[in-house]
Amino acid sequence: MNSPYSLITNTRKPMEYFITVATNVIIASLILMAGWMLGNYVYKIIQNVKKLDDTLKSFLGAMAKYAILTLAGVMILQQFGVQIASLLAILAAAGLAIGLALQGTLSNVSAGVMLLILRPFDVGDFISCGGTTGTVKSLGLFVTELSTSENVYIFVPNSKLWNTDIKNFSRNDTRRQDIIFGISYNDDINKAFKTIEKAVSKDERIFTEEEQAPKIMVTNLGDSSVDITLRIWSDRGDVASIKVDTMKAVKEALDKDGISIPFPTRTIEMVPAANEAEKAAPKVKAAPKKKAA
Repeated sequence: MNSPYSLITNTRKPMEYFITVATNVIIASLILMAGWMLGNYVYKIIQNVKKLDDTLKSFLGAMAKYAILTLAGVMILQQFGVQIASLLAILAAAGLAIGLALQGTLSNVSAGVMLLILRPFDVGDFISCGGTTGTVKSLGLFVTELSTSENVYIFVPNSKLWNTDIKNFSRNDTRRQDIIFGISYNDDINKAFKTIEKAVSKDERIFTEEEQAPKIMVTNLGDSSVDITLRIWSDRGDVASIKVDTMKAVKEALDKDGISIPFPTRTIEMVPAANEAEKAAPKVKAAPKKKAA
């Protein structure tokens, strides 16, 4: 196809030039309309994917739509005879420079996309990652917002979350926890077992099924106490309340049955210094020497 710019110099064929330009404009309009309709169609398809997060739907849908519109723009420029090779090279160099300048931001975006796709946690989950613990309030493309149990706001970049281990305390419906009690070496261990078992059996929130029944065991012989571990299962929402209630109930039951929880003790042996030991030692008088006859 002849370029419209070369036809400008051909003054003897104005009608041919007009027809060529009109044809290119019509084709360009059709390409633009087709790109716009296809972009909106793809955007709606992505919005209807139920497995994707709403934030990710908007992000991927917008990317797909503008990618199609960009391709349509390139086709329109080619239709008018514009050489886009040099233009694409300039845009590629500019994109590389911008990418290097926004490397940290782009890493947060890529991490946000992966978090939204894999969904290691949802809004409302209680998580711990990289020494940060809290309830997820929002998950975006750039950052994740948390709130601690003390109602402290935490702003975490997504790249930090993606590069660390994430503990999700809300993912499983049931949770196990170990509560440790220390008794004196002089107390009867079997009696302590029965006391703890009786105290725990009164709480209906604690599971009693065979595989998740409470278990009581000696797990450590400490410096001043015999450590007894109580292992229980419950719904995830009852973990915190069960812990505080169980510790109170077991402490009261142990006190009632005369089982003590000892304090840490330490024996100190006082050793006198060497010069003080010599002074304290009794002096022995030497026997008098006998005179020679």
